[in-house]
Amino acid sequence: MIRGWYIGSSGMNAQQNRLDAISNNLANVDTTGYKKDIAVSKAFSELLLRRTGADGVYKTNFGSADVAPVIGKIGLGVETNELFTDFEQGSFKNTDQKTDMALSGKGFFTVQTPNGERYTRNGNFLRGKEGILETKEGYPVLGENGIIRVPDTNFIVNEDGMIYTAEDNELIDRIKVVRFDNERYLEKMGSSLYNKTDITGEPYIAEGDERPKFLQGFTETSNVNIVNEMVQMIEVNRAYEANQKAIQSEDSMMSTLWTRVATNR
Repeated sequence: MIRGWYIGSSGMNAQQNRLDAISNNLANVDTTGYKKDIAVSKAFSELLLRRTGADGVYKTNFGSADVAPVIGKIGLGVETNELFTDFEQGSFKNTDQKTDMALSGKGFFTVQTPNGERYTRNGNFLRGKEGILETKEGYPVLGENGIIRVPDTNFIVNEDGMIYTAEDNELIDRIKVVRFDNERYLEKMGSSLYNKTDITGEPYIAEGDERPKFLQGFTETSNVNIVNEMVQMIEVNRAYEANQKAIQSEDSMMSTLWTRVATNR
């Protein structure tokens, strides 16, 4: 019976982690370039149940062996295995702002932060001090030649990410867009930024078919579907309540057992 408490509590913990991920997704439904998180759970290893005292143990030249037949398996609960980020493409929103950009395809903008280079899908940029193209948080956007400086907000970005001045069509720079060998393992850093990990590998500049197309005057919306998230929230609440009732039933049975044992004494 005590095992039932632990199994139920592990299920409650797993559902709580799912609920936290869903709540965070709903909170960022309007965040530009946000990618939803999915809590993935896995079951603990099952144990084999054997009939005790059935033919017992027999000895061999190398030791002994148990001949008790297997009568079934018993699970030991679940645990949260990982928080998986879904990088599915979001839809595009027309802003008519020259400084806004969206990536159609896989890849990440590169920005310079005090802690080094970070990566984002949020193309909601602006022209800051000294003409530097930067994020809303003030981090400079990087081109392949360094920090991008534009003379004004009236510039042109083609599908390959080449930035030109509007007046004389002079090339300013090419926006640095990178890819990773294992993008799903990027670490979220807040403010729509990601950082590389040991599993993702080093970033490399996207070229050819791996390079996404640039859409100037658009931003990428989050890939969170409100209806799906609300349905999953209902499922989580019901699963949490089911585990809670299982623990209550186990507690009631254990209380009855202790009462009868004390009475028989």
